[in-house]
Amino acid sequence: RKGHAPQCHGGGGGEMRGARALLLLPLALLAAPARGGAEEEEVKIEVVHLPEPCSPRSRKGDLLNAHYDGFLAAGGARFYCSRTQNDGHPKWFVLGVGQVIKGLDIGMMNMCPGEKRKVTIPPSLAYGQQGYAQGNIPPNATLIFEIELYAVNRGPRSVEAFNQIDKDSDKKLSELEISQYLKEEFARDGKTRHPSVHDEVLADIFKKNDHDGDGFISAKEYNVYQHEEL
Repeated sequence: RKGHAPQCHGGGGGEMRGARALLLLPLALLAAPARGGAEEEEVKIEVVHLPEPCSPRSRKGDLLNAHYDGFLAAGGARFYCSRTQNDGHPKWFVLGVGQVIKGLDIGMMNMCPGEKRKVTIPPSLAYGQQGYAQGNIPPNATLIFEIELYAVNRGPRSVEAFNQIDKDSDKKLSELEISQYLKEEFARDGKTRHPSVHDEVLADIFKKNDHDGDGFISAKEYNVYQHEEL
């Protein structure tokens, strides 16, 4: 492609450490809502490499590990390269919940480890009429992502994760249950954090998920993916 920037250097699958905690901790992962009244268009997906066998396939709520480069369709300038971020480690994120732009959520569905895709995303499913100045993305920009997927894991809001946190099996998560879960995840992660971080994250979880304000996070409030098992 004309104007294609050189490929980033680095790579490798990397290890998942405390992956389930990604639901709870902040992510800086090119996530920003598309604004504007433009009618949504379709994401164009080109499969560049498909491994055999191709399993498991990604679905909404899965935890994915991938490298990707982002380019402007007009001119081909590269605006993002995951290999230059986070010491070159691939990105972990939950699929289908807005941790990345909507076009990427769509473009990485039904994808398997080892698969490579080229995904073209219209402005209405990217950064819209407003653009994203911090990321050097102008208004009404069509974006192209070259993606390599390394891993597909059941996501932090899977039925299994909910049942793991729900110690008393009452189908709702109390502050005590989530507090204990946080402590376990922080210990597993192995990073040194100020004690106040635990309380701040716990408060943020309830602020964002306890929609009826009853002091519990119900299966419905937690389970944004509409799993029938709950």
